[in-house]
Amino acid sequence: MNSPIFLYVSYIRTTPEELWEALTSSEFTREYWMGLTVESDWKTGSSVRFIKPDGSSVLSGAILAAEKPQVLSYTWSYQGTEQARAEKPSRVTFLLERFEPDPNLVKLTVTHDEFPENTTVFKDISNGWPMVLSSLKTLLETKQAMHFTGNCGK
Repeated sequence: MNSPIFLYVSYIRTTPEELWEALTSSEFTREYWMGLTVESDWKTGSSVRFIKPDGSSVLSGAILAAEKPQVLSYTWSYQGTEQARAEKPSRVTFLLERFEPDPNLVKLTVTHDEFPENTTVFKDISNGWPMVLSSLKTLLETKQAMHFTGNCGK
């Protein structure tokens, strides 16, 4: 069986450095990622955790690549459900590229792959990533994130 791949491309009016900061800073993630904050030192092999406002961890992983401000990749282990906790981690990779025809735009490509057979997490991320990434784009371009009601960060 072929493992599913989630691919999302967005063009954001920002700089690669500001987008990198938004992906790696708790102050930013709290705004666009349903209240979650991110914790890591962003060194290859280090841990990464996404923390709910109550202090519990909902996502965790290990940094696979952190090449500021172009590539960020880490494993993804979702702890939101019992089925998800039982799955082996998948991988998420962010590629940040200045868009040459318009240097005020950054092309963000998010690839989430390496899912196990019979994954339950793929369905969740297929709904979750578009919301999170739309909110990220809105925050960077308007300085106000979109707010979704959901169980991820609450």
